[in-house]
Amino acid sequence: MSSNILTQAIRRATIAAAVGLAAAPAFAGAPMAGSPAPGYYRFMLGNFEITALSDGTVDLPVDQLLHQPAEKTLAALHAAFEKAPLQVSDNAYLINTGKRLVLVDTGAGDLFGPTLGKLMRNLKASGYQPGQVDDIFLTHMHPDHVGGLVRNHLIQFPNAVVHADRAEGDWWLSQKHLDGAPDASKGFFRDAMASVQPYVKAGKFNAFDGAVELVPGVKSYPSFGHTAGHTSYLIESAGKKLLLMGDLIHVSAVQFDHPEVTIAFDSDPGEAAAARAKVFGQMARDRTLVAGAHLPFPGVGHLRVSGEDYQWVPIDYSRMPARQ
Repeated sequence: MSSNILTQAIRRATIAAAVGLAAAPAFAGAPMAGSPAPGYYRFMLGNFEITALSDGTVDLPVDQLLHQPAEKTLAALHAAFEKAPLQVSDNAYLINTGKRLVLVDTGAGDLFGPTLGKLMRNLKASGYQPGQVDDIFLTHMHPDHVGGLVRNHLIQFPNAVVHADRAEGDWWLSQKHLDGAPDASKGFFRDAMASVQPYVKAGKFNAFDGAVELVPGVKSYPSFGHTAGHTSYLIESAGKKLLLMGDLIHVSAVQFDHPEVTIAFDSDPGEAAAARAKVFGQMARDRTLVAGAHLPFPGVGHLRVSGEDYQWVPIDYSRMPARQ
């Protein structure tokens, strides 16, 4: 076949295909899917597998909750292309050491309404089952961190031991403290008791004191102030480190630039601000990877010093390798 004939044949076929496409019916009227992909994000830390799990998001009136003038908060949100109420993530983290499966925090369960409580679904979507979890480490006992422990009063992680700092358990699981709490705070005590006490009664609760190695490669890292026993967790494998810092920060648009700004949820605002300054400074100096429960999902990145403030550098997807 001559090149002229071949060229003409290709041209005729191209024109015919174009006409066929133009005549084909359009499907733009198809309904939108309306649901996101499963909320988990997996990466390797040395020899450990880390899975960030989303429990969902909740809208918070942070302009009313942060301890600074509302107009300052609104201006910072605007500069970050955000607004109030702010859609705040609720993240938990699963660590597979190769020998133990450790979950840090359990999300809100049924305690915060329909936009939260997605951790169990996302845990299963990530390839794990709740019965495989060996240990649960609580950063603290606020309801958005312990609510997933139970459902309808039933333990959801049947083989797990729950761990928390002794000061945290002594505060939130105390009937005396519940009785003496302001009415607005009593719900926090009741939610903590309802979520944790079933594990206590089953002999599956362990209180620790301060900084200790809880399982090989996972150490508690006291960061009190947000609550009486608020604890971060330092994960280390093959020379790589990750600090799971819980609720040391709630509003990235404000508290990286102004780490001294506290929030209404802090039990001791002065101690909470001091803990944030200490942890931020240490992690920035050491270039340690950090993750926050309320940073935008998956909430993992680095802190970089910027004068007296900090810049948040989210980890790049290409630098989060899966196991080869």
